[in-house]
Amino acid sequence: MTGSVSTASTGHADTTVDAAGTGAAQTTLRGTPVVPGVGYGRVIRPGARPSIPADTGEVPEADRESEKAVFDAAANAVATRLRGRAELATGAASEVLSANAAMATDRGWLGAARASIAKGSSAVAATAAATEKFAAMFTQLGGLMAERVTDLRDIRDRVIAEILGVPEPGVPVPDEPSVLFADDLAPADTAGLDPALIVGLATSLGGPTSHTAIIARQLGIPCIVAVAGLDDIAAGTNASVDGTSGRIDLEPDADSARAAVVSARDELDRVSQWVGPGTTADGHAVDILANVQDGAGARAARSSAADGVGLFRTELCFLDRDSEPTVDEQAEIYAQVLDAFAGKKVVVRTLDAGSDKPLRFATHPDEANPALGIRGIRIAEADRGILYRQLDGIAAAAKATDSSPWVMAPMIATALEAKDFAADVRERGLTPGVMIEIPAAALLAEHILEHVDFLSIGTNDLAQYTMAADRMSAQLAGLTDPWQPAVLALVAHTAAAGAKAGKPVGVCGEAAADPLLACVLVGLGITSLSAASAAVAHVGSKLATVTLAQCKEAAAAALKTDSTAAAREAVSAILG
Repeated sequence: MTGSVSTASTGHADTTVDAAGTGAAQTTLRGTPVVPGVGYGRVIRPGARPSIPADTGEVPEADRESEKAVFDAAANAVATRLRGRAELATGAASEVLSANAAMATDRGWLGAARASIAKGSSAVAATAAATEKFAAMFTQLGGLMAERVTDLRDIRDRVIAEILGVPEPGVPVPDEPSVLFADDLAPADTAGLDPALIVGLATSLGGPTSHTAIIARQLGIPCIVAVAGLDDIAAGTNASVDGTSGRIDLEPDADSARAAVVSARDELDRVSQWVGPGTTADGHAVDILANVQDGAGARAARSSAADGVGLFRTELCFLDRDSEPTVDEQAEIYAQVLDAFAGKKVVVRTLDAGSDKPLRFATHPDEANPALGIRGIRIAEADRGILYRQLDGIAAAAKATDSSPWVMAPMIATALEAKDFAADVRERGLTPGVMIEIPAAALLAEHILEHVDFLSIGTNDLAQYTMAADRMSAQLAGLTDPWQPAVLALVAHTAAAGAKAGKPVGVCGEAAADPLLACVLVGLGITSLSAASAAVAHVGSKLATVTLAQCKEAAAAALKTDSTAAAREAVSAILG
C-alpha cells in the first residue's frame, strides 16, 4: 500500500513524493482563489512582448515632426482598437477596456512622449521612456494607481508593436482546452479570453479584486491569483487549477484530474438550475442582485436569476470623453438599464471617477496619493454641477421608464457628506443611499443612516483601506482578502446599524460573489448581495442549502478567528 507524504512546505508551494520511494513527484502550488471551478490542461503562457530596439541615436531635427506623427497614429490606433473591444464586451471587461483606451490617449503620457521626440528620441524610445516615467510615478503613489502599471506597460507594448509593424502582443489561441499561467494580464488580454479554450487561469501577481480576477469571474473561468512559484512552471506542463481551494497540481494523475473537472461541471449544472428568488433553506429572504455597467450588461444579467441590479456603475459614459455627456445623453444610457430590469430594484452609483479613472473634462490636482485623494463624491466638492447634472439624468431616465431607482454615492466618509447628498437626491424624487468603503463610514453607519434610506458595502475598497494594503500587491493579497476578520467586523457593525434603523444594508463588492462568504454576510445581517451575473446562481443556490441559524453560527465563528484561513476553515466546518 502506498501513499504520499509532504517533504517540503514553503509558504504556497508544496512538493510531495511517493511514500514508497519510487521517485515519482508532484508539485502543488497555492494561491488566493477568486473564481470557483476546476480546469485541467496543458499550460500556455502569453506571447513575448515586443523587444524595444536599442537607441540608434538622435533623430535629425527635420524628421522629428514625422516621428511625432508616427507616434500619434500608433497611439490613436491602439486606443481605437481598445474602444472597439470595449463596445463588444460587457460588464467590468467593457469598463476596464474603456479606461485603458483613455490611458492610450492620456494627455500627460502623450505629452511626455512628444517632448522626448522633440529632443531627438525615436517614437519607440519616446514611448518606452514616457511609460517608465509614469510607471515609476504610479508605483511610488501606490494604491489604485499602482494597479495601473501593468495596464500602462500593456499600452506601451501595443503602441510599440504598432510603430514597428509587428503583431499586437497578447495571449495565444490554443488548439485545445488549456490553462493560462502569467505573471499578470492586462485587461485587454483577459477580456478577450475564450472560456471554451482557456479553462483555467493563474497569475503570480494580482489580488482578489484585480482586473484579472474581476473579468475572470465575469467569464466564469476558474482563477487563482498571487501564486508563489508560478513563474517557474514551463509552458506545456499539465496542470489542474482548482479555483475553489486555490490549489494547482502539476502533472497530476490525468484520470483523477479529468474526474475533478467533471465533478466541478456537474456542480455547475446543478447551480445553473437555480432560478431564485434568494432565500435561505428556511425561507429567510435575501435579494440576489447583479452588478452592471451599461444597457448591454444589464440585458445579459436579466437572463440570469438576478432579481435586480445592486450596483449600476455609471463611469462608462464619462470615461474616454473630452467633454461631459449631456443630461439627455446620460438619461438615455441610464434608461437602458432601468428598462432591462423594469419593475425590479435598480441601485445606481453616481460617478466613481478620479484616481485611476481620471476625467478628461475635469481638472485633477497633482496628488501625492490619488487613492486617498479626489475621487468618488469628492469630485463634486470641486464641481457640484457634475453631480447635479448626473442626478438630473437619472431622474429623467426614471421618469421616462416609470421607474424608481435607488441612488448611492461612492467614497462617503462623513455623516455630513451623506446628509448633503441625500438632500440632492430627494430633491429629484429619488431614494438616497451611500457606499460604505471607508472604515470611518462603517464606524459612523448609525449616524449616516439618519440621513439616507440604505447602505451598500463595497468590500473591495473597504478591505484595502481597512488593512492599509494595496489590493494589487501579490505579497499583500492575504491582507486584502475580504475574509479578513477585521473587515468582517466592520461589515457586522454596519449591518447592525441597519437593523437598528430598520433600513437595508447590502454588499456589492467582490465578497458577494463568494458563495461561502455570502452565507457569512447574511449571517452578519446583510439584506442583499450583488455580484457579477455569472456568480448570481452560485450564490443563490448555496444560500438555499443553509438555514439562517447556520449562517449566523458561521458568521459568529468567522468573527472569532484571527486569520482568513482560520475563518474559511471555521465556516466550512459549519456550512460544508
